Amino acid sequence: MTAGEGADGRGPERPRPDVVICPGGPMLVFGDLVVEDADGEQHRTHRPVSAVCRCGRSASAPWCDGTHKALPPKLRP
Repeated sequence: MTAGEGADGRGPERPRPDVVICPGGPMLVFGDLVVEDADGEQHRTHRPVSAVCRCGRSASAPWCDGTHKALPPKLRP
């Protein structure tokens, strides 16, 4: 491995994004952070990766519980 090469040895190491939008699914957030829900309540997460609901139908909002999978495709985020 040379300087600036990723741990897998396949090229330059790229910084990981802070947020990833999953088409038709949740928003993945990385690291220790606070997510504010629609009511202004703050929810802290210490997990390496947390899935935030984007469909608005999760029973464990603001976190994704997979409900989007049961929605018709046109109603998915």
